[in-house]
Formats: sequence, C-alpha cells, structure tokens
Amino acid sequence: SDPSEGDDVQGQWESDSSSSSADDGGEPEDSDIPGEVEEEEEEEEEEEVGCLPHITQPCFSKYVSQPEHKAEFTTPLHNHSATKYVPPQVRKAQETLDDKKREELGRLKKMVNGLINRLSEPNLSSISGQMEELYMANSRKDMNETLTHTLMNACVTAVAMPARLIMEHVLLVSILHHNVGIEVGAYFLEAVVKKFDELCKSDAEGKECENLLALIAHLYNFHVVHSLLIFDILKKLVSTFTEKEIELILFLLKNVGFSLRKDDALALKELITEAQRKANAAEKKLQDQTRVRFMLETMLALRNNDMRKIPGYDPEPVEKLRKFQRALIHSSGSGKETQLRVSLESLLSADRVGRWWIVGSSWSGVPMIDDTNSKTQQKLRIGKVSSKIMELARKQRMNTDIRRSIFCVLMTSEDFLDAFEKLLKLGLKDQQEREIVHVILYCSLQEKTYNPFYAFLANKFCEYERRFQVTFQFSIWDKIRDLENLSATAISNLVSLLAHLLRTKSLPLSVLKVIEFGELDKPKVRFLRQVLSMLLIKTDAEELSDIFVRMSDNPKLGMLREGLKLFLTHFLLKNVQARGSAEEASLLKERVELATKALQAKEPKLKL
Repeated sequence: SDPSEGDDVQGQWESDSSSSSADDGGEPEDSDIPGEVEEEEEEEEEEEVGCLPHITQPCFSKYVSQPEHKAEFTTPLHNHSATKYVPPQVRKAQETLDDKKREELGRLKKMVNGLINRLSEPNLSSISGQMEELYMANSRKDMNETLTHTLMNACVTAVAMPARLIMEHVLLVSILHHNVGIEVGAYFLEAVVKKFDELCKSDAEGKECENLLALIAHLYNFHVVHSLLIFDILKKLVSTFTEKEIELILFLLKNVGFSLRKDDALALKELITEAQRKANAAEKKLQDQTRVRFMLETMLALRNNDMRKIPGYDPEPVEKLRKFQRALIHSSGSGKETQLRVSLESLLSADRVGRWWIVGSSWSGVPMIDDTNSKTQQKLRIGKVSSKIMELARKQRMNTDIRRSIFCVLMTSEDFLDAFEKLLKLGLKDQQEREIVHVILYCSLQEKTYNPFYAFLANKFCEYERRFQVTFQFSIWDKIRDLENLSATAISNLVSLLAHLLRTKSLPLSVLKVIEFGELDKPKVRFLRQVLSMLLIKTDAEELSDIFVRMSDNPKLGMLREGLKLFLTHFLLKNVQARGSAEEASLLKERVELATKALQAKEPKLKL
C-alpha cells in the first residue's frame, strides 16, 4: 500500500476508534456473520490501529462500514492490501452523471412511446419527421435501443397482430433506415431475427413467431433487407419441417412469395423442390396432411405465378404503402443500394464475428474471420491428397492454401462437372473465389498439349455466375498484354481456350477490344490470326453470324468493329492459299465474308 495513503487514513481511524472507546467498554462478543463486530470490541482494537498492516480483517470491515466514512473499493481485498480510494466528491459526480443519463433515457423513452402510440398512416409523415429530429438530437445508440424496444413491445405479443398495424410500424423503420442511416434498420433487423430464432428453439405456443416473421417479411417488402435473408429463413424452416414450421412457411410465402419470385425465381424453384421432397419423406409422420397439401398447392401457385389460387392474398395494401414510402424518402437516400444483403447466419453470429454490413461500425473482440478454423478445414481437405499431387502443386508454385486446394481439386477430379461441384463446395468468397479462375487459366497454359478439360470447366463457371465471366475476361486480357513473355505452347493453349469460350458464347467477341489494332506487333498478329481462324472454321455459319452480330449495334465498339473488318480482309486472307488446302481457303474466305456482313448488320446508315 502507498505509505502516504496509509498515513492519511491512519489519523481518521485513530480518532474514530478513540472516540468510540470512550463510550463503550467490555469484552467483544462473537458475531454470527463473518466480518461483523460488536461495539464492545473497539477498546481492544484501539491500540492496533496505529499501524495499517496489522489491522485485522473484522476491525477493518467495521471501519469501512461506517456510514460517515464511505470508501469505495474497486476490487476485493487480498492479503489486507488497500485499493484505490475514490474521494466522495468524485463518487458523487459519477452518481450524478448516472442519474442524469437515466433521467434523459427515461424522457427519451416517453417521447418515443408517445410517437409510436399515435402512429397511423395519416400522421406517418409528421411522426417520421419528429423521429428524425430525435435522431439528430440524441445518440444513435440510445435511439436505436429505445425505438427497437418500443416497437418490439408494440408488435410482438402472444396474439396475432393486425397486418396493417405491423406494416405501418415497419414502414416507419424503413423511412428512418433510408433517411437517417442504414444502422437504424440493421439494429432493428438484428434484434427481430435473434428474437425469432430464440422463440423458434423454445417452442413457444403463442403467436410471437408469426408476428416476428411478419416484421421480417415487411422489412423485405419495404426494401430494408435483401431476399437472401428470406430464403435463408425459408430453408431453415423447410429443413425442420414440423407442423409449426409449415404454418410459418405458409405465412411467409403469403406475404412475400410473389416478390421472391420476381427477385430470384431459380432459388424459389429449388426451395419448392426441396419442400416437395421433405413433404414426401414426412408424409406418415405428420398428422395434419391437409395443411401440407395446402402448402404445396400454394408453392405451385407461386411457381406458376397464379395469384388466384392463394386465398386471402391481397398485394394492394403493400403497394399503396410503398408509394407512400417513396414520397417520404429523401431522394439522396432512396434506391436499392440501402438494402442489407446479409444472411441469417451472419445476423445470428454478429456478436462473435462483427457487423460487416454496417458501414463504419467499430468492433473489438475475437478475430472477425476465424482464420484458424478455415485453415484447418483447408488443411483437412488437402491432407486427403497424395504426396505426389502436393509435390506437383509445390512445383507449380501454388504458394497459398487456397491455391493448393483448387489445384488438388483440378488434378483429382473425374471430369469437369465433378471439378465444378467440388470447387463450389470449397466455400470461397470474393477475392478467394477469383483464385479459381486464375488457377484454371494457369494450369491450362502449363499443359504440354491443349487439354479441353479446362475449357469446359471455364465454360461451366461462366454460365454459373456473371462474376466468373468478368474475372475470366480480365485474366485473359492480362495474358494478351503479356504475349511476348509466354512460351509457344502457352500461346497455343490460350488460343484454343479463347476460341472455345468465344464459340460457346461464354465470352463475347468484345474481349478482343484490349488489342490495339493500330499498334499490332508480330506476336499479337499471330495470336489474333490463330484465334479468328479457329473461330471461323470450327463454328457453324448460323452460330458464327450470331457471335459477330452481337457486337454490331454497340456504338462503343465501333473501333473494334473497324479493326476486325480490316484484320479479316487484310491479314487473315493474305497468303491463305499458301498456308492451307484450297478447300480450307475457300471455306475461310466464305466465313470471312459472312462475319464482315454480320459486323455491318446493325450499323447506322448515313442518309443523304
């Protein structure tokens, strides 16, 4: 303990003990409670007060508990060592601040409660304006907590809430989400989803789950959240598939089914197929078969876009409120870019991995991405591969775990479909996903002879998602710019790969716009001649015309069209007789004429 502190406290304790010893006397009695001392003990302890380290624990507790000498100890006492002393005036200031904060929060809660109680469609404009003013005057954290707590109390009850009431409450959140900031909708959405997940696991008998699901559905209707979350919830409900889950699936599809069909018809079709499979598997277990049949009929009506077969479906109230919403949202905050594209898993694990969907949110804790877990998973996948493949990966300079994983999948797959499925199961995201394209292109160019396996695999990825098509285009541009540094085998493989992707329309002909026709050098002339010759000869006339017509009406590709026409007539047909048979030369000449006409098919004509 600090000697100076001990001296200050010592004088007080001596004066207290001496004054108390003058009044009382006698032997101390044992106390039932440890640390509690009777008044008679004071005389005997008076002599020991002089030295701070020798104060016994009972006497120490007694003097600490004196009301006129309040002292605050921030940590438990160990080995009779004194802790930091907080002066009374500082304690009083802290307590005053806490009381003031509590009072402000209470006043804020009353104001928000008053506004929410008066909420209706006619006065929604004025109430949303007052809410925005409250957000400007108070901290976002306090406002988000207060608003979410008030809305949850108003909408989440044991009885089913009127649909109109829930829509108006969610519309208020949507307006604030667009006008104030996306953290408003994000905080409310996270609270609702966590509460819904908690109630689903607890098997609650009331209508709380339906009310929470209605809140989530209308958050999607009013463009606060993306359809990704709705599909995640539906998949979770379909995977469980009990009577309660069937009710919730029906309720959710009735509210947002046709909007989901408009946003992602393919995902809805896959969900319906999975639900049908689950219904067939659980046919004997479920008692209420009519409810299951009704759910399947509703799903089929959604798939066929038949609104009449869904009883009670009325999109008019939502459409009316959407128009009202557009009028109340400021122009700067409108648009679908404010939609939260967040999954169910991300929301439920927000406390552990952070809230990446809120721009500028601060977070401290465990690493946001569990690198150790992902690395162990990748190592487990790689560990099943033979040492020969691993050695080959090392020789090909696959210097990261992700690249090694992709390389091992490519080398050990049965065919391109097997490789495609395995690569998708790696679960790579964003930048990691692009490594698939880079490794496929690298391996294709490293082969001693052209292997069509990589071309078919590349074609499959281009058909699967447009982002893979864009990545392949950029990667091929990099290779074309670096042609002089590539070997003859690599250039030959690149020619065959690019011709295949152009022939199957996986990549458009505009991929050649990276070539400057005014500054052609020998490697690029040779490369372009081989690509176009292969494309013209190996493609059917109808398909070839379609490939070239696609770029004839784009005004931005005028320079590329002129460059291609000049190259086809001047470079490609020059000395064609000497380089091949007469039959091949005739066919090439015919195809060049066809391609040139296709390039001019939709060009604007100059009228005199």
